[in-house]
Amino acid sequence: MEYNIREAITTDMSQVLQLIKELALFEKEGNAVEVTVKNLVKDGFGDTKRFHCFVAEANDSLVGMALVYPRYSTWKGPVIHLEDLIVTEQMRGSGLGTALLTEVIKYSAELGVKRISWEVLDWNEPAIKFYQSKGANVMRDWDVVQLDEKGMKTYLQSL
Repeated sequence: MEYNIREAITTDMSQVLQLIKELALFEKEGNAVEVTVKNLVKDGFGDTKRFHCFVAEANDSLVGMALVYPRYSTWKGPVIHLEDLIVTEQMRGSGLGTALLTEVIKYSAELGVKRISWEVLDWNEPAIKFYQSKGANVMRDWDVVQLDEKGMKTYLQSL
């Protein structure tokens, strides 16, 4: 199947949200998605652009996406964080993941960043092998640390 990689536009955000929900189900977190189409439009295309998104289109529907945003490393300087690279189940193995990753790498190189970083679940061996085959260093000795909205509120109330 042929596909086209392009920068996302506001009208893509409802399909982008569907891809995000598909990934959440795959990662066994189907009820965790709180973001809305309105949030995606505001945060990706509003006055303060919080992310950049690439989409893959085939037969007038989105079959993949990659969402990135800027970060800063105290050791390296400017970096890009790849929040999600999603390929629909029917398109896996088609080269689409490589095409999306290539767009992210080209975009990051144009920005002159020092690194692209992202997380992958430790049980998602196909994704780990995919990223390693592209030259990524999967750092298994690091743990992801998060403080969610409830945790922040609890912490601040304890002060």
